[in-house]
Amino acid sequence: MKKRILGIMAILLAGIALAGCSSSASAEKKTINVGILQVVQHGSLDASRSGFKSELTKEIKAKHPKWNIKYNYQNAQGDQSNLSTMSQQIIQKKPALILGIGTPAAQGLGKKTKTTPIITTAVTDLKGAGLVKSNKKPDTNVTGTSDMGPVDKQLQLLKSMTKNTKPIGIMYNSSEENSLLQVQTAKKWATKNNIKLKIVAVTSTNDVQSALSTLKNKVSGLYIPTDNLMASSMKIVGKSTQKDNLPVVTGSIEMAKDGGTATYGINYNDLGKQAGKMAAKVILDKQKPQNMPVETSNVLRLYVNKAQAKSIGIDPSSIKQP
Repeated sequence: MKKRILGIMAILLAGIALAGCSSSASAEKKTINVGILQVVQHGSLDASRSGFKSELTKEIKAKHPKWNIKYNYQNAQGDQSNLSTMSQQIIQKKPALILGIGTPAAQGLGKKTKTTPIITTAVTDLKGAGLVKSNKKPDTNVTGTSDMGPVDKQLQLLKSMTKNTKPIGIMYNSSEENSLLQVQTAKKWATKNNIKLKIVAVTSTNDVQSALSTLKNKVSGLYIPTDNLMASSMKIVGKSTQKDNLPVVTGSIEMAKDGGTATYGINYNDLGKQAGKMAAKVILDKQKPQNMPVETSNVLRLYVNKAQAKSIGIDPSSIKQP
């Protein structure tokens, strides 16, 4: 009888052990679904997406090597009508978290869900876009990394490269809230420093060349803030300003690489990585976007497009951090 009881106990213990192993194995093997909605395709936004994915994957794999991260990526390709449909498609897959790249994408997602955590990147003013109630305490299901750059420092950099007293030109997309905010900041800086501005607005890439023509011989340099439309048009800007020997300072490094002369600003890959770290806190540490302050870039860099600078007669080594 005693042997029989011991045998039964051994079987039960073995079963418990197997159940524990099975439970542990199932816990190790897990798929995390992450949605990504991007408003348009260009270098800056693509870099932010790449940075986000690499950092979030790294953070998750460091703690759970056997977890699988599945990214559902949708790109509206600049068509606003696609945002609502794509937002709904992403949410229907019930992701653990969604990344919204660019203000319209983040807004599209925010309208479709008030519960699924949303991390944004490449959005300049989350509060102004109606995504959060406060940058310090969002109090919504949205938070993220703002791409607001040091507009005053960028204008100082441009001023150091100009060779005459003509006004500084600014070109931006008047339909982007992000751009409007940066232009307002530029105006305040210009007033404070007694600098004249000549501002032109565009609403499509078809307007860019004609807008550049209106600035020809009328400005000493050109400033272009972080702006999705203008980021998509930087190659046009680069060719035109090269012919006119016009220095161009942009809001981001990626834009400067595509046709600007220089910038002191953010790198969108870095900004995306920062958003990836925030997403990891939501997924791994169960933090709530509601209580996570909006962040700005941890890293600002001086970038000089040496080929572009030389082509307009500027020695790249003479361009210094403002």
